[in-house]
Amino acid sequence: MRAPTIRDVAERAGVSKSLVSLVLRGSAQVRPEKRDAVLRAVRELGYRPNAAARSLSEQRSRTVGVLLNDLRNPWFVDLLDGLNSLLHDNGLHMLLADARLNRRIGQDLARPFLDLQVDGLVVVGTLPDPAALGAVAERIPVVVAGAREAVPAGVDVVAGDDEKGARLVTGHLIGLGHRRIAHIAGFGAVGELRRRSFEETMRAHGLVDGAVVEPSDMTEEGGYRTTVRLLSRPDRPTAVFAVNDIASAGALSAADELGLRVPRDVSVVGYDNTSISRLRHVWLTTVDSAGHEVGRRAARRLLDRFEGRGGQGDVHLAVPTLEIRGTTGPPHRLTA
Repeated sequence: MRAPTIRDVAERAGVSKSLVSLVLRGSAQVRPEKRDAVLRAVRELGYRPNAAARSLSEQRSRTVGVLLNDLRNPWFVDLLDGLNSLLHDNGLHMLLADARLNRRIGQDLARPFLDLQVDGLVVVGTLPDPAALGAVAERIPVVVAGAREAVPAGVDVVAGDDEKGARLVTGHLIGLGHRRIAHIAGFGAVGELRRRSFEETMRAHGLVDGAVVEPSDMTEEGGYRTTVRLLSRPDRPTAVFAVNDIASAGALSAADELGLRVPRDVSVVGYDNTSISRLRHVWLTTVDSAGHEVGRRAARRLLDRFEGRGGQGDVHLAVPTLEIRGTTGPPHRLTA
C-alpha cells in the first residue's frame, strides 16, 4: 500500500491542501472545527509529513546545529535538556557535534552545519577562537551558551552568573567559620570570573592571607592532584572550593586517601550541581548554575532571532543558587 499523501488528508477532511498545510504548520488562522477535521484525518490515515519537502517549501531546514565544547562535561546535560525542550516545542530538531573531536581531526568547527543548511547555531561551552563565529553569524543566527568569552557583534551569550555563584560559595564557607580556604581554579573566562570573585570575597572579609589559589585543568584527575598538594601543606586549608563538580570529585578522593574526613577535617564544595553532586555517596555542596534555564534562554534567543528580533547581541545571565549538602561544615576546631 502506498503511503497517504497530503491530498488524501485533504479529501478525507473535506478541505483544501493549502488548509492542511496551515494546520500542520500550527497556524492560528484555521477555524477550530477545520483543524479538528484535519487532525482526525491525519490520525485515521496515519499520515506523516514529508520533512524534506516541507523544508524546501519553507526554505528552512527546521534544524539547529549544536556545537558542544566537550561531550564529557556532565553540566552540559541539563543545558541541552533545557535547550532541546523549547526547540522541540517549536518544531525544531537539534544536530549535535563534538567540537573537541572536530578540532582533533582539523575540521572547521561550523562548516558541517553550514553545509547542512541549519537554521541557526548554538555553541555550548568555551571555544578556543570565539571570534571565528563572526563569519557564521553573518549567515545564520548564533547563540553561545554556558561561556563568557567575548564574541563578535550579533552573537548572543547566555550563561550563569559566575561571579555571584562564587560569592555564594565563599560566603557560605566563611559563615561556617573557615578562614583558610583554597580555590582550585579553572581556565577560560568562566574560570577567571569564579577565581576573581573568590579572591574579592575573601578580601572583603579581611581574609586575604587565608586565600589560596591553585590552577587546575577542571578534570577529576586535576582536582585530585591539586588537592593532594593543598592538603599536604603544613598550613593546610580547612575548606576547598573547586571550580566545578568534576574537580570536586577528585578533591574528595584526595581527602579520603590522606585519611581526612569530609566535612569534619576539610569541607569541599563544587560548582554546577551536576548529577555527580547528587549521588548519595557524594552529596556535594555545590552551586546550581541553572543549566536547564541557560539552555531554555539560549533557545529563546535563537527563536527571537528567527523572528527578526535580536540586534547586536546581548549577555543574559541566569541566577545561581547554593545547594548545601553533606560536604561542608564548621572547621573541626570549632566543634571539638
